[in-house]
Amino acid sequence: MSTIACGLLLIAIFAYVFYPERKVEAQVQKTRLDFLRERKDVLYDNLRDLNFEYRAGKYPEEDYAAQRAQLENEAAEVMAEIDLLERQPVGAR
Repeated sequence: MSTIACGLLLIAIFAYVFYPERKVEAQVQKTRLDFLRERKDVLYDNLRDLNFEYRAGKYPEEDYAAQRAQLENEAAEVMAEIDLLERQPVGAR
């Protein structure tokens, strides 16, 4: 009797865990501008973390300078593209 009860409980647990939801929210489509804004935030966070870790003594001067230059260049490219997209008319995006 307990084996049957355990089996039914196991089936109920699997059904609860793996049964697909009927009300799945639709994902919002991101525009290129939304993606670039998120990328900019990530780059700024990475620059802040890099500065913190350099001050903590985790990076030698050469590695810090190379990584900082790379992050700054990428941030400048992202900002330039954001500026370009923001100047375009809304329908052209």
